[in-house]
Parts: sequence; structure tokens; C-alpha cells
Amino acid sequence: MTQHRRSRASRVTLFTAPLVAGALVLAGCSGGSAAGGPEPQTISFAFGATNDQDKAAYTALATGFEKANKGVKVTTLNLPSESYASALATRVQGGNAPDTFYAEGGTGQAHSIIPWAKSGLALGISDKSVLDALPSSQKELWVYNGKAYGVPLGTQAYGAIFNDELAKSIGVNLTASSTLDDVLSACTVARQNGKAVYALAGSQAPNTSFLALTLAASTVYGSDKDWNAKRAAGKTTFAGTAGWATALESIKKMYDAGCFQDGAASAGFDAITNNASSGKVLGFFAPSGAAKEIMDAAGGHVKLEILPVPAPSGTKTYLAVSADQSVAASAKTKSPKLATSFMKYILSPEGQSNYAASTGSIPIGATSSTTLLPQYQSVKDYITSGDVRGYPSLDWPNPKVYNDLGSGVQGILTGQMTAKQVLQQMDSDWG
Repeated sequence: MTQHRRSRASRVTLFTAPLVAGALVLAGCSGGSAAGGPEPQTISFAFGATNDQDKAAYTALATGFEKANKGVKVTTLNLPSESYASALATRVQGGNAPDTFYAEGGTGQAHSIIPWAKSGLALGISDKSVLDALPSSQKELWVYNGKAYGVPLGTQAYGAIFNDELAKSIGVNLTASSTLDDVLSACTVARQNGKAVYALAGSQAPNTSFLALTLAASTVYGSDKDWNAKRAAGKTTFAGTAGWATALESIKKMYDAGCFQDGAASAGFDAITNNASSGKVLGFFAPSGAAKEIMDAAGGHVKLEILPVPAPSGTKTYLAVSADQSVAASAKTKSPKLATSFMKYILSPEGQSNYAASTGSIPIGATSSTTLLPQYQSVKDYITSGDVRGYPSLDWPNPKVYNDLGSGVQGILTGQMTAKQVLQQMDSDWG
């Protein structure tokens, strides 16, 4: 995913630019182990932290594992996030990947785990305790032929990061139960007060795809959570599914109603940063970890909450959640047992808590209202009741479907494409 570190490479965050191709030499890579020889007790762990918070989260995993395993060393490699995905894919495919590394679960990204599992490039784990601990609703993100090839770092909600205090100060009241019609009405009020409800980086596919997919979580997957499997089997299409057209047409309605900041169709990620920091917008679209990131940076002076992107009236709203941000290991590591132990630590309650403390994610299995951070209280009923859906693109067959969705949304905003044309292109990309 790329917006979802995707944030959205490392976890693609709200402010991350699209990943670009480029060569990158990764230190600490290792080849196959010598038969019968003792394993080296040092492994490398690569990631692409976009800020100090991310770096601290990954480093906490490494140091926590070292403390729990005397004599073990995890060498952390903080790599440039803007070229992380393509460079990592090149290294994994070339057989000289780091021992362990950040990757995306599923199939839909350049650095997704399952294609590497199928090619014998990722290390498989058959330990039943690992397989049982993986979220049951998303096992396909890491499991292939009965083995786990990655472990999740935690769960994130995908929707809008919203400043409720600022919204109420101008007479806007949007909640987790609001509909799209409520949002359209709020957009008028916000504009009358010199603000926009949402910031949108309309020229950046990770942000426009993110919005479309969080809408589709309700309009498509709400009533048919097996839609991806049906598409893979050739039993349905994007262009033939009314819910997909509804999702894209809803974005155009929001655009026409002034829900986004001026110039949104051509805006980059800097427009989101600038408008959010200056109080010109009430919210923006990003993985939930971005809320903690911004609140921490503001020193506690700003309170943000997570809201789902609301569905049109008459359609039930679902919250998109996913544990796709993951860690995998190279099949070529000289220390497969140590790499497996590190991944098991990441999946453990201690590892999950360590990571969540820095990123604001939800530890795997921690879904009760008493264990959720304050910013999740607005959507706790969604999470505890199961009114959630996964992030749709994670098991799409290739990144082009996702990228053309994002660029297609921009085309819809500028009037250069119709929803039908975008969906037909996505069907063509699917193959």
C-alpha cells in the first residue's frame, strides 16, 4: 500500500510521497547459512522510517528482543523511505535481502510478502503458535501453503483523522454515525467559516486511492466481504459492481460540494500538511497512527480522533482496518532460527505493546474499549462489534490496479475521466 505505510515503504504515512524506483545498497545482508554450522547471533532489520517516531518504534522492537535474548544483536538499517519498496524488492528478488525487513502483507504492493513466499524468497514459519496468533480474518496476508511468511506489527484503522474541537468551534458536528449526506451539509458550513472539512492530496495516488478504498469498504465490501475472491475467480468486475461506481461518484460529490481545500485536484502531500497545521481543514485521510504522530508533535495541544469515511445514506458504514504492516525474513538468511525468534517476539504481547506505544497502532488482539487509545474511542463500537472490513487492495494481484485507481480519482475530479472509465481500466489491469 503505499499511503499506508502504507505509512501506508516504512508505514506509508499521510505525508509520504509516492515511492520511486532507485538503486539502494542495503548493508547487513546475508547469504545462505553453512550446512550444520552454528547460526550467527546477529541479524539485520531493515525499515524506512519517515520520522523519529517511526525510527523509535522499530528500534524498540530490536532492543526489546535483545534484552529478552542475551548475546543476540539486531542491527537496524533505516533506509530512505522514498525508494524503500522498489529497492527492497530488487534485493529480495536478487537473493541478498536483509535478514529481516519491513514489508506489506498480501499481494498488492511492490514489497508484498506473498509473491516472495510463492517464489521461495521469504522465510516460512510453520510454528503453530505463530499461525494461531495471526488475525483470523486476514491470514491470507501472511500465510501460504500452511506457513507464515510474515507477522503483523499491529492493527491500524483507515479513515479520517479529525479535529473534533476545531469542527465544533465553527458549528460542524460529524461523528462515527454520520452519513455522507451529513458530510456534504457540513462542507457548506465549513466553507462559510473559511475552512474545508477535509484535506486531499489529489495529485497523489496513495491519498486518492486511500479515500476511494475506505469508501468501498462500505459500498462494496460491506455487503460482500468476499468481493476480491469473486473478482479473482472472474465472477464479478469493478465496472459491473454498483458499489464501486458509488464510491467514486461519492468522491466527486464531495469535491463539488467544496469538501476539500481549494486546488485539491492538483495538490500534493504538502497541501495536507500546510492546511492541517494552519487549521484550515478539519480532517484528512490517513492511517490511524498519524493521529498520535501529530498529537505528539503538538505537545498535547491538539486532540484528534479517528472517524470512518461515511457511506451514502441507505448504505451501512464500515470502518476499514488492517494489520498489513508487517515484518518478514529472507529465505537466504544465515540465521533462520534467530530471524524466526525475532518475528515471534514482534507478534508477542510485549512486542506488540512496544510498537504500539510509539506508533499509536492497536496491538493484535487488543480490541476492547479499555485497551484502545483515546483517539479510537470514537470508533470503539465498530471495532468491538466487528463492523469492520479489511483494506481492500491488499490481495489485489498487482500494484497497477491500485495506482490506476488513484490516478483515476484525480481524473474524475478534473473531469478527464468518468467513474466507468476508471473501473474499466482497473478491470484491464487485473488481467
